[in-house]
Amino acid sequence: MLDGAFEDDNRPPAAIQLTPANFGPYPMANGLTRLQSRYFGDAEALKIVEAESGRALDALEAEELGLVTFAPDDIDWEDETRIAIEERAAFSPDALTGMEASLRFAGPETMESKIFSRLSAWQNWIFQRPNAVGAEGTLKLYGSGQRPRFDRERV
Repeated sequence: MLDGAFEDDNRPPAAIQLTPANFGPYPMANGLTRLQSRYFGDAEALKIVEAESGRALDALEAEELGLVTFAPDDIDWEDETRIAIEERAAFSPDALTGMEASLRFAGPETMESKIFSRLSAWQNWIFQRPNAVGAEGTLKLYGSGQRPRFDRERV
């Protein structure tokens, strides 16, 4: 989340605001809200965040509360976002699918989270794709010292 605003940009700095909708009516497959999942095992941090509900939070406040991952300013924004994109682009697209599923379905396992995250993402997608099991896939080349070659053109 951008800390402040870009130079010569007349828009106000970005802010986020939590509402009662963040704390109950839309549970995830694990039975928890997204914030309960984000602060899983840290009830005190969740309580602190809930106390901020209804107040606009700037980037540094959101970062301090753990609501955003990082908050570079306008000077660092371009480099920080470029590096983050380059790091992720270096991963197999299928590995990114698994990472996304793991993040989306954090917290306690339920039947729904097992089916819609672990089984569908890993068994039906990741481990069956050429990026994993193809001739130049990650699992075929693991331990060989060779880098896998990923098909980035597939949908």
